[in-house]
Amino acid sequence: MNLLELSQKRFSVRKFTDEPVSEADLKYILEVTRMAPSAVNKQPWKFVVVKSSEARKRLQECYAREWINSAPLYIICMKAVDACWVRPQDGKSHGDIDVAIATEHLCLAAAERGLGSCWVCNYKVAKLAELFARPGYEAIAVIPIGHIAPDCPINEKKRKPLEEITEIV
Repeated sequence: MNLLELSQKRFSVRKFTDEPVSEADLKYILEVTRMAPSAVNKQPWKFVVVKSSEARKRLQECYAREWINSAPLYIICMKAVDACWVRPQDGKSHGDIDVAIATEHLCLAAAERGLGSCWVCNYKVAKLAELFARPGYEAIAVIPIGHIAPDCPINEKKRKPLEEITEIV
């Protein structure tokens, strides 16, 4: 499968089976994530794998949607607040961008392995920071990962036409 096919296949999964994610799949996903580029190669990130029953319950307190409880594991994607490259001209930090690039590598790697994922950014920020505190790090997204349930709803992928989002000058 090429990258276009993979990106067409990937969608936001909101219903998982109870089958665990294999260690081989998890290791592969994390290795692909590790290879993501970042500004000035700072790699200002940490990926917290939430896998134990107790840790999963804590994470579920941070997002009040029932569907997330079916995921067998979550990855909290965090940025190292003081380790991000900052553009000198305007002081713009690229930490969120770097973590987002790595996170999409993570989601595409999961899809390549036949697993589902979903970007979750509307979690309870203070609660997540309290329950999964990592000094110097800030959560950017939570990604549930697992085997896609056969009856998982698949929303049609609506995208703007290429002509509307591109400009050649």
